[in-house]
Parts: sequence; structure tokens; C-alpha cells
Amino acid sequence: MKNFFFCFFIACLALISFQNPAQAFDIGNGENIFTANCSACHAGGNNVIMPEKTLKKDALATNQMNSVSAITYQVTNGKNAMPAFGSRLSEPDIEDVANFVLSQSDKSWD
Repeated sequence: MKNFFFCFFIACLALISFQNPAQAFDIGNGENIFTANCSACHAGGNNVIMPEKTLKKDALATNQMNSVSAITYQVTNGKNAMPAFGSRLSEPDIEDVANFVLSQSDKSWD
């Protein structure tokens, strides 16, 4: 019986260790971070500074911003009129925002 529990414990650890970290995001947290830090310029997926560079699906694709890594990079480092948030937000928070943006763009920000 001890061997069974030991093997079960090891199997659980293995499953946890091989979990895809790309799926470990929190859309609710991303929405909260977005609302507090991004919505002044990007409410509803729009862009009040550069209207052609929205967070809508087509615009994200056109501007090669349709991946978590691309959005994360821009949020972290900023670009043009967009300030860098890398010193204000944690990496997990930025990844949550990126996943929130992509999920909203898939739903046309409805």
C-alpha cells in the first residue's frame, strides 16, 4: 500500500511538472489589470491615440500583435505613445492582460 501511494504521489508530481504554463493564466485578473491600466486608451478594444491600431482581431493580425508574446513584449516595453508597464506590473499580470486582450478580440470585444 505504501508503494501505491508513493507511485501515486510521483505520478501527480509528474503531471503537475509537465503542465503547459501557457495555459496557466487568469482571464479575470487580466480583465481587472486591463481596466485599471489600459482602458483609458483602449476601452472596448479601441485606441484613442492611434485609432488605426486597435485591439480588434484584424488590427492585431495586421500589426503582428496577435500572440501572447507580442502583446506581452509591447506592454512590458512600450512603443511610440504607449508607456512601458514592465516596471509597474508583474510578468504574470502582463501575461494575464495579453490573454484577456486575445480572448476579447476573438469575441469582437462584446
